[in-house]
Amino acid sequence: MPIQIGVNALYLKPGAVGGTEVYLRSLLAAMSTVDQENEWIVFANSETPRDLVPEVPNFTFAPQSVNASFRPGRILYEQLVLPRKAARADVLFNPGFTAPVFGPKTVTVFHDLQHKRHPEHFRWFDLPFWNLLLWTSAKRSNRLITVSQATHDDLKKFYGLESDVILHGVDPQYFAIGARRLPEKFLLCVSTLHPHKNHLRLIRAYSRFRESYPEYDLVLAGLRGFAADQIEAEIARLGLAGHIRITGWVSQQELYDLYAGAAGMVYPSTFEGFGMPVIEAMAAQVPLASANIEPLHSLVDGHSLEFDPSDEDAITEALIGLINAPPPAGPALVRARQFSWEQAARQTLAVLKSTSSR
Repeated sequence: MPIQIGVNALYLKPGAVGGTEVYLRSLLAAMSTVDQENEWIVFANSETPRDLVPEVPNFTFAPQSVNASFRPGRILYEQLVLPRKAARADVLFNPGFTAPVFGPKTVTVFHDLQHKRHPEHFRWFDLPFWNLLLWTSAKRSNRLITVSQATHDDLKKFYGLESDVILHGVDPQYFAIGARRLPEKFLLCVSTLHPHKNHLRLIRAYSRFRESYPEYDLVLAGLRGFAADQIEAEIARLGLAGHIRITGWVSQQELYDLYAGAAGMVYPSTFEGFGMPVIEAMAAQVPLASANIEPLHSLVDGHSLEFDPSDEDAITEALIGLINAPPPAGPALVRARQFSWEQAARQTLAVLKSTSSR
């Protein structure tokens, strides 16, 4: 019997929430191909473009009179108004950490628990709200989805709760990049400029790498985050302004082109809930070096040059390895094909339907 599924997309401010935007866009696109039976209503904010929601008969785009830019207003709307708007839904899907306390049955996605693992990376005035809202969402939700075993383990450790682990997929467009790759003299790092992404150590390691390979530049592609000013200051201090490019948020096509041209990809993060760029790099057949942390270690499954992200010498050696002894592209490509948004959509739909029938 068909059900009505509400989607709480109020959090999504385009170009400002990083991987969680990619997640929701990719999941909805895949869901529209695997589910033509159930009714989907996507409750978006006034800043969200229409193209978030697939234009198929059983998907409805329902923009609300609230801005994601004004977070207090968005949270109040989510708690007080959304439950009434979604009252007819058999289940409300919350893909961005937070959920209404009251209302229909809920399934909520936790992408990570950084606020518990690394509270030092949060602004003092933000952290209490993160702790309260995410604790409430975790305890209130009927089912929880986590995007990796590492996040599942954190959820159990900090909240004593179980979850369904549903891994991300990879955009099929990445698999076509390998055929058109024309590597240029630059290394690529794709991630938001946040402290835990470890750009400062990467920049210092790159400075040493340039002593032997001065012809290679470094491109940092991603949102300007909390560490952006520090990163720019370190680049200036080391005299690398002409060799390190910070792109800010880039379009999907620009990102494809960066992967197509990169000589190698480095991902030095000290903490991840999933780590989508490592899968993208393997799918695009870009030689990869990544931090030996979970869940990255399990995702790359031996098809990356792994290093200790706290060791600048180890990062330097990995950068050199990308040029001198890159991991073979073929096995990495095979590994990347194991990650599918269609599979993620089917698994998510099963959780939603199961929750609605309880």
